[in-house]
Amino acid sequence: MADLNVSVVSVEGSLWNGEAKSLVAKTPEGEIGILAGHEPVLALLVEGPLRIEKTDGSKVLVAIHGGFFSVAGNSVQVIAEVAELAEDISVERAKEALARAQSGTAEPDESAIRRAETRITVAGMVGSLR
Repeated sequence: MADLNVSVVSVEGSLWNGEAKSLVAKTPEGEIGILAGHEPVLALLVEGPLRIEKTDGSKVLVAIHGGFFSVAGNSVQVIAEVAELAEDISVERAKEALARAQSGTAEPDESAIRRAETRITVAGMVGSLR
């Protein structure tokens, strides 16, 4: 079976490119898994982890904060508004951001809360992959 050619980019630039066995992304309807030979898809992405299984079996985790992805043939393009590799996330900074967002003087900043929670979740998933 062929592999997927995956490209993950955000407005800040290219984040990850490579060959993969599978990809799991979070859409407004729920999670979707992509394998080689998948039907063409164009879908929105919501806050959540993007999980990529590389051809050698290792995993790449990315915190996604909105965007979309497309599947055409065995090519997957992930275009994120904001994206961070799990190993680049500072859990301490994310926890501080979550505390600030939750303690807003008026209404809590729901968008900032979701971003911080996603970053904490993705960073915490790294240990479970080993």
